[in-house]
Amino acid sequence: MSENKSEYTIHDEQSAPEKAKSLLKSSKEDFGMIPNLHGIMAEAPTLLEGYQKLHALAQDTSFNKEELTVVWQTVNVEHECHYCVPAHTGIAKNMGVDDALIEALRNDETLSDNKLNVLKNAVLSVTRNRGRIDDDSLSEFFNVGYDRQQLLEIVLILSQKVMSNYTNHLANTPVDEPFEKYKWNPEKV
Repeated sequence: MSENKSEYTIHDEQSAPEKAKSLLKSSKEDFGMIPNLHGIMAEAPTLLEGYQKLHALAQDTSFNKEELTVVWQTVNVEHECHYCVPAHTGIAKNMGVDDALIEALRNDETLSDNKLNVLKNAVLSVTRNRGRIDDDSLSEFFNVGYDRQQLLEIVLILSQKVMSNYTNHLANTPVDEPFEKYKWNPEKV
């Protein structure tokens, strides 16, 4: 019987490569569990380390909790990530983000807050156009009060989400039990 190269192990602190063990320990301390995504990323310790660093840096940007949620979830939905949409739904709820905003993002709807909707459109433009943003989206972005720093912070967060979204596509990562209730199906959007 040949090994299926596309099936990934969800590592724990015992099974992980040596360089990933301390990273998984850190995940467990931060989240109270080892998220399945982290367990899979442990196969490539440098990927897990980079992801953890970018996650911490994303939370240190100039975006408030609503804006950060808009950037994260807009990319997750655009990339059709079956794992990250429910995970970031739970994260947003834990952060105290309004349920109406969370649902609008999950359903790829126009956001009722104009500034947040402009942010969503800018994120979509950068994501869809591989780092380019159309002139109308850029003008709107600056006109509602965002600046060049925040445009670059979108790139940081997009980089984080590429790491997780693409890993989840490759590994078909099972959604963690705490986020099962927020399961999301991209076909419904």
